[in-house]
Amino acid sequence: MKKRKVSEEISLVPYFDNFEYTLNWYKDFDVCKQVDNIDFVYDIERLKKMYNYLNENGDLYYIEYKNKLVGDICLTNDSEITIVICKEYQNRHIGRKCVYEILKIAKEKSFKSVKANIYTFNEQSQKMFESVGFKKISDELYEIEL
Repeated sequence: MKKRKVSEEISLVPYFDNFEYTLNWYKDFDVCKQVDNIDFVYDIERLKKMYNYLNENGDLYYIEYKNKLVGDICLTNDSEITIVICKEYQNRHIGRKCVYEILKIAKEKSFKSVKANIYTFNEQSQKMFESVGFKKISDELYEIEL
């Protein structure tokens, strides 16, 4: 994998171990609720397990915005998108632009569709994925045909 330029300000950087830095994103209760529907924050062991799993089972990238890492995004081998943007960089259309880039990767891999699991209370993510073209398939499953 190589770095992918999404826009003048945004790039996808191939995953590398950076736990001390990225743990800060997952120390936010709201972010953890959005992502995992949990009422506690990550510790370093949970973070390592998550990143190791995603890295072994998909294409995992950091999201770089204006030369600063602000989140992560993964296209799993079973065609699911996972994405996290740290709270202070949400609502800037960074995630939307990165999802479009991940859909390009999915097409390169000849995926027929891509899905996203989004909790029913996470209206922010629902709106973002729908704006990209995803359709609600069930309460928490969204999908786009490629």
